[in-house]
Amino acid sequence: MSLQGKGITILGGGIGGLAAALALRARGASVRVLEQAEAIREVGAGIQISPNGLRVIEALGLGAEFRALSVAGQAVSLRDYARGREVLRLDLTRLASGQEYRFVHRADLIDLLAGAARAAGVRIRLLQKAQSVTPASASQPEAEIQLANGDLVRDALVIGADGLHSVLRPVLNAARPPFFTGQVAWRAVVPNTVGHPDAAHVHMGPGCHLVSYPLRGGAFVNLVAVQERSDWAVEGWSHSDAPDNLRAAFAGFGGSVPEMLNAVQAPGLWGLFRHEVAQHWHGPGVALLGDAAHPTLPFLAQGANMALEDAWVLAAELDKTPDQDQALTAYQARRRPRVSRAIATANGNAWKYHLRNPLIRGVAHTGLSLVGRFAPDRMLHQFDWLYDHDVTQG
Repeated sequence: MSLQGKGITILGGGIGGLAAALALRARGASVRVLEQAEAIREVGAGIQISPNGLRVIEALGLGAEFRALSVAGQAVSLRDYARGREVLRLDLTRLASGQEYRFVHRADLIDLLAGAARAAGVRIRLLQKAQSVTPASASQPEAEIQLANGDLVRDALVIGADGLHSVLRPVLNAARPPFFTGQVAWRAVVPNTVGHPDAAHVHMGPGCHLVSYPLRGGAFVNLVAVQERSDWAVEGWSHSDAPDNLRAAFAGFGGSVPEMLNAVQAPGLWGLFRHEVAQHWHGPGVALLGDAAHPTLPFLAQGANMALEDAWVLAAELDKTPDQDQALTAYQARRRPRVSRAIATANGNAWKYHLRNPLIRGVAHTGLSLVGRFAPDRMLHQFDWLYDHDVTQG
């Protein structure tokens, strides 16, 4: 194997970074993960793992453990906001054999990946905040990381899996500020007091929508609530908001929504910004992965899944191609078109849930209901290009 004994340092102990660490270590690399937090944990709530992401988890040898801590999604239900009436039901059990769609708490997946990485011999170092990354050069054959504590770390390959505000991305790409989409999102996890089924419910309203699905054996419900808004300045993942603001924004919603929102105690709030897919994913001795290369809006539930795919493809290309630069070029060539298509699809999704004109909304919902009744597989298979893809076979 071309990776046997190769030194690789990964910036970031999130889903993409830990999955890459496992995939690279399985191929013989000597891997360390530098995480700036004091513990490997993920602030956040639930995520959806679609069949394409699940294939990577299975290939990493964690399929059984992952199924034990996640919920199998049975359907996606699009619902009218006012009364909670179902408009369209996509029956996920009609997907081809082996195409599972699952819901999981992000922290549970992080714990699973981190435990497996440590057991495999990956060295995870905490409280390691990177200030800068310098690619390799003729005079310095290894990439170099300057840490906030004054330490210098050098390795044959440095992978930036350090998320939205990556230290490495601007080294490889011209800085282009993102733009605010005019939407904000709250997220929260509440007890499942409404008997929420094992399905993702998309409650569609004028200028806003709310997604709910179960976590941790159905004991809890994950909520992501999106509202169109003109005022927002700060981009981030860890801002908090008063629950009354969330409840006021969705006061016109019926069905199970009021009871779920009444249980929210400390919702997170963030502005939704659109970023370009990075033009350059690699340089001498360095590479980008996941959100560091291609942040996405949450309207296709593919952020974690694309990071898992990146991790596998990066490890596979490095393993089969002895020349590192050629391997990194092949990695970008395989991944960039696919993530660009996924992100473009996500960008175009939100407006479909936010129709304001009641006449237009009524016509659209009637059309969806008719499609669901007479051609159920048409809607179900519109994303076959996404879910059928298996990077572990490439």
